[in-house]
Amino acid sequence: MRSGLLGRLVRRRTTEREATLVIVGLGNPGPKYAGTRHNAGFMCIDQLAERAGISLNDKRRAAQLGEGRLSGKRIVLVKPRTFMNVSGEAVRSARAGCGGGAASVLIVRDDLALPRGRIRMRASGGSGGHNGLNSINAALGTQDYARLRIGIGRPQGETVGYVLGAFTAEEAPEAESAITRAADAAEAWLTQGVNYAMDNFN
Repeated sequence: MRSGLLGRLVRRRTTEREATLVIVGLGNPGPKYAGTRHNAGFMCIDQLAERAGISLNDKRRAAQLGEGRLSGKRIVLVKPRTFMNVSGEAVRSARAGCGGGAASVLIVRDDLALPRGRIRMRASGGSGGHNGLNSINAALGTQDYARLRIGIGRPQGETVGYVLGAFTAEEAPEAESAITRAADAAEAWLTQGVNYAMDNFN
């Protein structure tokens, strides 16, 4: 085993080559929106942070983030401090200095089109008219990044009040289970890659 200066240099080069994987949970900042359906991505980040013992105490202009290790991988967990529609600013800020391309990014968000309790991992794809994803596409210069959707279901009536409302007592157990499963899928993406996560969690 190398020791002394040479050993430190070898270890430093190994660390420098190690990829940093970035997981971004989409949502709206501030206590007004805490616990709302639209903040399911934030809830997933909170669960991953708890598992890894990471504090999201780095508060930049566009993002709140924390860095550490999870399942043996070096990660940055991110909650945008911008509103959902301009999430690309937070992604750009979080990736500064991390290296790696868009393949090192996973975006976690809620989805009206998925039934409540379901999750869906994809390796890439269009925005589907989602303004937050449009902003991220522009920031990354590509649509080729992994995204993980957490189903919140579609209401019978108008959607704005629904997505900005909290899960009801009846919905909460199913929603919490989906968020836990989403965190499991994110860990699988970290360790086994997006194809494995799709095969085992979709």
